[in-house]
Amino acid sequence: MKEIRIICPGKTKSDFINAGINEYIKFLKSYAKIELIQIKQGTGNRENIINEESDRILEKIKEDITLLDIQGKNLSSEEFSQFINKENKLNFVIGGHLGVSDKLKQKAKYRISLSKMTFTHEMSRLILLEQIYRAFAILKGKKYHY
Repeated sequence: MKEIRIICPGKTKSDFINAGINEYIKFLKSYAKIELIQIKQGTGNRENIINEESDRILEKIKEDITLLDIQGKNLSSEEFSQFINKENKLNFVIGGHLGVSDKLKQKAKYRISLSKMTFTHEMSRLILLEQIYRAFAILKGKKYHY
């Protein structure tokens, strides 16, 4: 069974986003072990926040990192499903509202973009989980909106 971790700073505060996250995690349990790791947010000035959050993320990951980055590679849902299919263990990183450090960017094996549009880091969690579910639906030939 695939292992998928999503690592991000701060807790999801919005009830409707939390409800969606929990729903997709429930849907995904038959396909993969899903873990949402919400680390403590950084404090202080902009640079300090970015560095603290990035360091905390790097402490949680010893394997390959897939960074969600607006400047990353744009993938179709079908291409993303193939990406999911080739990896047994995935560590997705969603940066905080100020982004991530250059050190974390350099350690990322993959950098993918959810869209050219900007989403809140909380909304990105839900969108990523939906796309992971969609990827498994595509791989399994399951009827879903694709």
